[in-house]
Amino acid sequence: MSQSSYDPLDYEDEEDDFQDEDNGSSENGLYEHFRFVADPGQALMRADKFLHDRLKRVSRNRIQLAAEAGYVFANNQAIKSSYKVKPGDVLTLCLTRPRAEFEIIPQDIPLDIVYEDSYLLVVNKPAGMVVHPGHGNYSDTLLNALAYYFQNQPGYVSKDPRLGLVHRIDKDTSGLLVVAKTDDAKAHLANQFFHKTSARTYRALVWGRFDSPEGTIEGNIARDPKDRVVMKVFAPNSEIGKPAITHYTVLEELAFTSWIECRLETGRTHQIRAHMSSIGHPLFSDDKYGGSKILRGNTTAKYKQFVNNCFALCPRQALHAKTLGFEHPHTGEWMSFDSELPDDMTRLLMRWQAYTHTLTND
Repeated sequence: MSQSSYDPLDYEDEEDDFQDEDNGSSENGLYEHFRFVADPGQALMRADKFLHDRLKRVSRNRIQLAAEAGYVFANNQAIKSSYKVKPGDVLTLCLTRPRAEFEIIPQDIPLDIVYEDSYLLVVNKPAGMVVHPGHGNYSDTLLNALAYYFQNQPGYVSKDPRLGLVHRIDKDTSGLLVVAKTDDAKAHLANQFFHKTSARTYRALVWGRFDSPEGTIEGNIARDPKDRVVMKVFAPNSEIGKPAITHYTVLEELAFTSWIECRLETGRTHQIRAHMSSIGHPLFSDDKYGGSKILRGNTTAKYKQFVNNCFALCPRQALHAKTLGFEHPHTGEWMSFDSELPDDMTRLLMRWQAYTHTLTND
């Protein structure tokens, strides 16, 4: 596995949820990649020009796009491209992933491999496992496990932090991921995710019932300026964030919750979690998006105890990446995979089904 080329601003081309992971980054949810301190004699200068003069491989346009996305800071405050740099200013460029210049330490961590050939493998990630090492999570990640698994493969480079990852999912989301074993396979698969020709569905338990059995949520997604650890949904026609589209189907109505399937047309950071929360249906037990408190139902002590027991049973967002489909990068064959629900979500679903049955028969 040869090392991938590294573009410090290639985030804008990553339309999949490759940057969609809650993996313990810095306080604002970002990782510092570059830091520059303006000289005492620095003349006033636009921030985009200041950075362009120092980042020779990066176009001024891409720096402007980074600033618009909230990734450029002066003295720890997000700034616009037009910000005038003055003597002593500390300018930083932060991205949604760690820098590449560190080595992934191989760790013998069991992998649930559901398919493997010479070009790729498909793994079923458990909830609680971080995909990518980052601040506070430098070990016990999926990449540490993959580094161990790949360490004897010819061409493996341990300093490439993304190895063959084509996409990723949040720490507390379980489910399927495809990992490329060659550069050509990675490029081919990444192209499918970028052009939305791959197929993925998720299962989720959300608060409340829907007026329609199916629907589509459209809304731009960007980091919340008041809390950069979470994402916020903005109007589709706004100039804030990136366009995002989530299709959902109600599979089962369960008392005060709904069991749904989600199909992503895009793959933005926390897309399902943010979109569902924006329409008043946060994922059950999702602490960051308001789903970890009782939002529907009665106020009886018995009901409160039931819900609290459910929270304890599944103390993470009830979200599972269930199916994955893509064209094989070598054979061209369409590959489809389906994973079983993890035990915590299976039991959570059964609890709500039993509770709904009790209400129906009362």
